Amino acid sequence: MIELQSIHKSFHRGEAAEVRALNNINLQFKKGEFVIVLGANGSGKSTLLNVLSGTTLPDEGKITIDSTDITMLPEFRRSKWISRVFQNPLAGTVSELTILENFRLAAIRAHPKKLILGSTGRFRSLVRDKIAGLNLGLENKVEALMGTLSGGQRQALTLLMAVMDDAALLLLDEPAAALDPKTSVTIMQLAEKIIREHQLTAILVTHNLKDAAMYGSRIVLMSEGSITKDVLKNETSHPDAVSLFEWF
Repeated sequence: MIELQSIHKSFHRGEAAEVRALNNINLQFKKGEFVIVLGANGSGKSTLLNVLSGTTLPDEGKITIDSTDITMLPEFRRSKWISRVFQNPLAGTVSELTILENFRLAAIRAHPKKLILGSTGRFRSLVRDKIAGLNLGLENKVEALMGTLSGGQRQALTLLMAVMDDAALLLLDEPAAALDPKTSVTIMQLAEKIIREHQLTAILVTHNLKDAAMYGSRIVLMSEGSITKDVLKNETSHPDAVSLFEWF
């Protein structure tokens, strides 16, 4: 269970240009829940992800994961619970390292670093098996530099690396927005598959109403830093893209 209690966050506090990015946010995310967060630009979506990841600390309130208070923990201290995939495919990987080396870094992300980046034959086989499931033909290219791959290939690998450890929460910051339409569909389908198979709690921020209607088990709508709708998807409440457009 991930819980946010009375979260407030403002920027430029006390100044004429003060922006109240989050205003009394109260949310609970259950294990295995796939939540879609919608909202116009400036509604607070990205700040919500940043507060959860530790990139930004709240001014007030409390954040807990399975009753552990993580409110003021920096980003690196939260990494054992939280993985994040960014909109920019280049943000989640290191161009100058090989695919295998990138996976090794991901595997030790939440563990004490011993400066050992070598990979055993067993680990190489594990990575190749995981990559083979993407059907991208990269399983025999694990020594290729990450910088030689396309944006879609890198984003697909980033999703796999996000679950190389035991993270409980996956934050998806518009992971398909920078990709072409066909690749975007592939990435979203892969994300849903990974979330389901690993029983992850996942939060997807998106502007894509079609994706919001198609994926996830719950939709949260934000406006001016507040939650304006919080709807569970089921047989009687499963809004389509047209209905979601009318919410704005």
